[in-house]
Amino acid sequence: MTGHADLLGPQVRAYLDYLKAERGLSPHTIAAYTHDLERYLGYLRNHDVTDPRAISPAIVDGFTVELAHAGLAPASVGRMTVAVRGLHRFWAADGVTPGDPSRKVAPPVPGRRLPKALSVDEVQRLIDAAGGLAPEEPAAHLCDRALVETLYGTGARIAEVLALNVDDATRLLGDPDLGLRLTGKGSKQRVVPVGSFAREAIAAWLVRGRPRLSGLAVRATPALFLNARGERLSRQSAFNRIAALGEKAGLTVEVSPHTLRHSYATHLIEGGADVRVVQELLGHASVVTTQVYTLVTIDHLREVYRSAHPRAL
Repeated sequence: MTGHADLLGPQVRAYLDYLKAERGLSPHTIAAYTHDLERYLGYLRNHDVTDPRAISPAIVDGFTVELAHAGLAPASVGRMTVAVRGLHRFWAADGVTPGDPSRKVAPPVPGRRLPKALSVDEVQRLIDAAGGLAPEEPAAHLCDRALVETLYGTGARIAEVLALNVDDATRLLGDPDLGLRLTGKGSKQRVVPVGSFAREAIAAWLVRGRPRLSGLAVRATPALFLNARGERLSRQSAFNRIAALGEKAGLTVEVSPHTLRHSYATHLIEGGADVRVVQELLGHASVVTTQVYTLVTIDHLREVYRSAHPRAL
């Protein structure tokens, strides 16, 4: 590591030697620390700091602010902050500095990744793109519409939907009040209600679509959803079909089966559903997992407020 500052450079090298010899860190990790601390040294030099003892908490905090404004990913900012804090802890323990100016400087908390949800209009466009309404509609279109309606109408995981058999659909259509039984993670079962739109799409697929494909299979299958060869629809094929429908519908966001699950939950919360009810419908083991959808709704409310209230800005 090259050092313009006589005192800073050698002291940083001493820390890197400690990490290598005493801590036994790998060459790759040492290289990462070196890169991060080079950036810190550059920041210190730009602020005319040449002595470790002259580094104040405000200077360390200013470095993290500069990183955040540099457009770096939160993970990168966090990693560099950790490297700087480790350096200052070492200097304080070794007597290079009288204290640790980085003690109260915390790495940035990564923003919680919120689910991507379609608007109600976008869901309708996706369903319309599937077709499945005309009398002589291709079997694949009937299957696509039933698949989309089932995913959005139940909030089920794609694996849960693809595991459904004809008997499951027949029971549902025979008595809608029974709901649809899904088998989720850990083989846990739950029953979810299914609306009329999804039931009609499933019925159309069973009556007008599935019989045309089921005879193509080498072996008969009880699967509800079939591919073009009459076999149980695979996860990858389902993802490809949903993505293709998103493009056909002209949606600007990437659409997957999980997008429909997110949309289902978000629209329920926005419609006033209790978070614990949504937890049961989604099959989440913990309500904490479901609460992320309340954050989506808060963001939506905030945007509405900002656009509608005369003194919001």
